[in-house]
Amino acid sequence: MHAVRQHAFGGPEVLHYEAAPRPELRPGEVLVRVHAVSLNPPDWYLREGYKELPPAWQPTVTFPLILGTDESGIVATVAPDVTEFAVGEEVFGMIRFPSVGESQGYAEYVAAPAADLAHKPAGLDHVQAAGAPMSGLTAWQYLIELGHTAPNPFQPVPHHPVPLQGQRVLVNGAAGGVGHLAVQLAKWQGAHVIAVASGQHEVLLRELGADEFIDYTKTRAEDVVQDVDLVLDTLSGPTTGRFLRTLRRGGALFPVFLGFADAEQAVERDITVSMTQVRSNGPQLAELGRLIEKGTVRVVIDSTFPLAEARQAHERAALGHIQGKIVLIAA
Repeated sequence: MHAVRQHAFGGPEVLHYEAAPRPELRPGEVLVRVHAVSLNPPDWYLREGYKELPPAWQPTVTFPLILGTDESGIVATVAPDVTEFAVGEEVFGMIRFPSVGESQGYAEYVAAPAADLAHKPAGLDHVQAAGAPMSGLTAWQYLIELGHTAPNPFQPVPHHPVPLQGQRVLVNGAAGGVGHLAVQLAKWQGAHVIAVASGQHEVLLRELGADEFIDYTKTRAEDVVQDVDLVLDTLSGPTTGRFLRTLRRGGALFPVFLGFADAEQAVERDITVSMTQVRSNGPQLAELGRLIEKGTVRVVIDSTFPLAEARQAHERAALGHIQGKIVLIAA
């Protein structure tokens, strides 16, 4: 088969489309002929060697390395103990996340644990299906149901979603992969949704259900929003504490990435700050797939590239202002 491999950490230039061994199945696995695979932030973090993390947290991997967790394709082979899937069925999933370097989705074939997969809805094409898993499961596990009991690497207690019916929810980075799906899931749950993004995304986000829109290039959300029940900050980082000002006393702030540093202020305001790490979950993905098939949720595609042009796709990601998902087409 062919795959996109890298032999060292670095920028997009380290990604090479080349011949690679086809993966061998282990018990409990399904071999998938990949039709499409989407990009996610962990892809470029791993490509660079997670250089922003403290040295003790930086992963050890074996080269050559194949990036990619989110794929959609057709079952080519199943291990003898797998009964949930059959050869020829269309499937999609987020593979082995949060393991580092083991997903290997930028390839023509991928071996995936059956538990990480779901049947692809017939009305969903492979490009849209590949765009759904990590972004959709992140939004789902933050907002709807955690769905696992694994230890939380970011805090000593499990993350707990909060009820959304009738609540005011602000989504920062609302046009991105996680953000645009979070807007729709919060709306599905009965929330009043305030979307924060640049002005070029306003029309799309209102189409997706946002009740209010704030163009962050013109207005700071923390200057005009008050008494929000929940903020989902999909961008996060060291500035995420500014959203404490938008929350009612007793509200919640959910940063998707590390960097929050205002714990004392959060305690003073009785605000819950909580994070989690998204994990592969086939049954949750199947639920999300049903919502997508019904039209309740829509996966927006920013751009597509052939698998052989993964470098160009990563260069597109580095430009920012992504609307939805970037997807590589393998077949």
